[in-house]
Amino acid sequence: MACLPRFVIPGHPQHVIVRGNNREPIFLSAADYQFYLEKLRLAYIKHRCDVHAYVLMTNYLHLLITPHQEDDISKTGRYSVQYFNCTYRRRVRCGRAGIKRH
Repeated sequence: MACLPRFVIPGHPQHVIVRGNNREPIFLSAADYQFYLEKLRLAYIKHRCDVHAYVLMTNYLHLLITPHQEDDISKTGRYSVQYFNCTYRRRVRCGRAGIKRH
């Protein structure tokens, strides 16, 4: 089934879920978690999103964020994919995260 387009209303919280392909890990070491959190912090400062909560597990993560522009969410996920692919010589694609409005 094709992914549905994101429905983002600037100023309203979004529940973002990112999962590894086929339930594969997206974090393999403590350094991966630290790298992701630092890039998340920098991305949300740059793109002016508010991060209210996050949960990082080995093969998925949850974010509760409020974007202030319609395309802010999509601009923030590319850093971790590039890092993972380069560090572990794997191909993780930067696909659409499951997003739920609450």
